[in-house]
Amino acid sequence: MTPIAPADLAARIAARRRPGETLVAGITGAVAVGKTTLARQLAEALPPIVEIVSTDGFLKPNAVLEAEGLMLRKGFPESFDAPAMAAALAGLKSGPVTVPAYSHSIYDVDPAAARTIAAADIVLVEGLGLAPDSTGRRPPLDLLLYIDADEADVLGWFLARFMGLWQAAADDPTSFYARFRHMSEAEARDFAISVWNGINRPNWLEHIARAKAVADIVVKKTAGHGLILV
Repeated sequence: MTPIAPADLAARIAARRRPGETLVAGITGAVAVGKTTLARQLAEALPPIVEIVSTDGFLKPNAVLEAEGLMLRKGFPESFDAPAMAAALAGLKSGPVTVPAYSHSIYDVDPAAARTIAAADIVLVEGLGLAPDSTGRRPPLDLLLYIDADEADVLGWFLARFMGLWQAAADDPTSFYARFRHMSEAEARDFAISVWNGINRPNWLEHIARAKAVADIVVKKTAGHGLILV
């Protein structure tokens, strides 16, 4: 295993692009492993026109998830509008494509934040829902990158993100996390751990991790946020 900088990883991705074509590269891994951060780092080192798309926008809206009894399965395969995401991923090759967006603050799809993508050199698609399905078929991507990490580190990053949103909600009553402000800090932390153990960890082990075996590039993220090429 060899340490690798985001710029060097970006060069490996750029090398897969054919002149005149849009390369659609997926980035996946456990919740809170750093998919969004890595996508931004890669975008800074890639060709002129690079777009980042989050698969969170293809989650079914909360109203639909509630009606289908899936609110506690958010992030699992059945919580995504899979046909819409597959059509969008395929369409990114030719564009233009309008992609939905998600707000972590309101914990729901934000229709006002949808945007149209066209004529990009490379599109980085980061998030969940990119693992192969039960038949072994993966989404229509030119390249798939999987971010691995030790569970203790991922849990620590997840807790830091949850508690940050919980703290910010003290000044934002519209935040989804405002509903947890009646909890003490210790109670909120314990609740976050229960979310990890009951939802995010099983989703990672049962579904998301399947992407590792079929990924074109696998990197492991260290406790200090470094990357190692596997």
